Amino acid sequence: MGRAFEFRRARKEKRWDWMARTFTKIGKEISMAVRQGGADPENNPRLRTIIQTAKTSNMPKDRVEAAIKRASSKDEKDYEELVYEGYGPYGVAILVETATDNPTRTVASIRMYFTRGGGTLGKTGSLDFVFTRKGVFRFDAAGLDREELEFEGIDHGLEEITGEEGELVVYTPYTEFARMQKFLEEKGINVTSAQLQRIPTSSVALTAGQEDEIMELIEKFEQDEDVQAVYHNVS
Repeated sequence: MGRAFEFRRARKEKRWDWMARTFTKIGKEISMAVRQGGADPENNPRLRTIIQTAKTSNMPKDRVEAAIKRASSKDEKDYEELVYEGYGPYGVAILVETATDNPTRTVASIRMYFTRGGGTLGKTGSLDFVFTRKGVFRFDAAGLDREELEFEGIDHGLEEITGEEGELVVYTPYTEFARMQKFLEEKGINVTSAQLQRIPTSSVALTAGQEDEIMELIEKFEQDEDVQAVYHNVS
């Protein structure tokens, strides 16, 4: 059928794979949110935010509703949130967030990826000086007064605000996440993504070849079913 067909098929398969992994991660987030705060989004800010993230990720509504229903069942798995820290080749710091129903399996897999990738798994807290945990909120900038929002937001934990192609991004300290979320909701701002992310405080410069090697290792982590997010400090 030709190279063009093969290219399109490969691109579709890659997108389908991305969607499957993304929906699985969101499903776990929903499960943990429901177990923590109940199945009613109106009374569960974490669940409310995850549902919005699901929408922006094009996760079908029926799958979201099914995940909430499943999470409310006594038969649903209990997921434990665990963080693994270590170094890849060339001194690159790598932090892996997981949600697992089998920590023994998960730590074995994470250690294997580090070892086979030429890195080492470190102790919990060993990268505290490399990454800072922050709240990151993304929303449409249309119709908003950025200066006014920044001025008001400071009293609710706003640390920094940036703009990218019609989108505003607000950063807050980890401890101010809930307060900023409530502030944005009260302002009637439609937040498309609200996450706690690890922001590197320093970075490592690599050659193109070295960077490819690190990205290959990162991809190994990301493809693991227990992994929710991977952070690194490659510049």
